[in-house]
Amino acid sequence: MEREDFFNRRPGMIGERNFSQYAVLVVIVETAEGPAFIFEKRAETLNRQPGEICFPGGRLEAGETPLEAAIRETMEELLVERQQIEILGPGDVFISPFNMMIHPFIAMLRDYRYGFSQEEVGDVFTVPVRFFLEHKPKKYLNHLSHEQPNDFPYECIPGGKNYPWVKGTYETNFYTYQGDVIWGMTACIVESTVELIQNYHLIEGM
Repeated sequence: MEREDFFNRRPGMIGERNFSQYAVLVVIVETAEGPAFIFEKRAETLNRQPGEICFPGGRLEAGETPLEAAIRETMEELLVERQQIEILGPGDVFISPFNMMIHPFIAMLRDYRYGFSQEEVGDVFTVPVRFFLEHKPKKYLNHLSHEQPNDFPYECIPGGKNYPWVKGTYETNFYTYQGDVIWGMTACIVESTVELIQNYHLIEGM
């Protein structure tokens, strides 16, 4: 890289290397009720978040782009072929206060037979996109505070142990559809995706 390349560089994010990188595919299928999102219920046998509702996706592998990861995970979890997936474009990146970065991509899935890998997925179900257009999520505000390690060098900062640390907040979203609760990161990605669908007219008539 040369100095003349600097002006047009894509800015990185300070501290990004400390984040775990994940990618998900926000899958849209045609149903009798119109376009709908596909959701997974994670298998109860999984060690992490068993039974929770999510989009297909997972952690990036070495040398893999977020889009490649989202497609690979979707093919593995929903037992579909690459030619069935039409990528519409990227969603907005979700940055968790717990050192996770999730890259969503929005896609249409053709000729889906509602199969899934039983090793990772307990069930799949659909929710009409229009439901999310007509129902806003319930939001709850969570509070974050600092907790310093025992060897923190208080003597190096003004005020020492009495330093006025800034406290942060983050929202947790909840949707309920026919008894299923879609919440947390997945619900935040849903809210963002619905806004993109409207702003960019990704689905005809919405």
